Amino acid sequence: MAFTGSAVCNSFKTEVLQGIHNFSSSGGNAFKIALYTNSATLTKSSTVYVVGGEVASGGGYTTAGNALTSVTPALSTDTACCDFADTNWTSATITARGALIYNSDATPDNEQAVCVLDFGGDKTCTGGTFTIQFPNADASDAILRLA
Repeated sequence: MAFTGSAVCNSFKTEVLQGIHNFSSSGGNAFKIALYTNSATLTKSSTVYVVGGEVASGGGYTTAGNALTSVTPALSTDTACCDFADTNWTSATITARGALIYNSDATPDNEQAVCVLDFGGDKTCTGGTFTIQFPNADASDAILRLA
């Protein structure tokens, strides 16, 4: 099995403390989300964006995925939360098992992995809109939380 659950990538955890990732909506890094089939090998040990197992281009999907619109991190109680605007692929014919959020312009290296999303099974869209809906940016639900 290619996906073993959703996880924040281990490399990201140390890179945050090194100041590599900036989630600010104004002047921050560019983040993307790429979709993958069950043939991808993505885990918490993933360190960079990879093309192996990515959903094929065409059918409304382009290699490397969609750019994400970052919402400047904020506190929810005592937890720092990061959120992105929902993203979608229109006129799409896609089957995806999961996704990778990655920093597409971090230095020193580009395309550094942030987190792996396991959809828990194949999600299919045929000739419609494939949407990734991010959870509320709060201490219990945010896609990225630092407590």
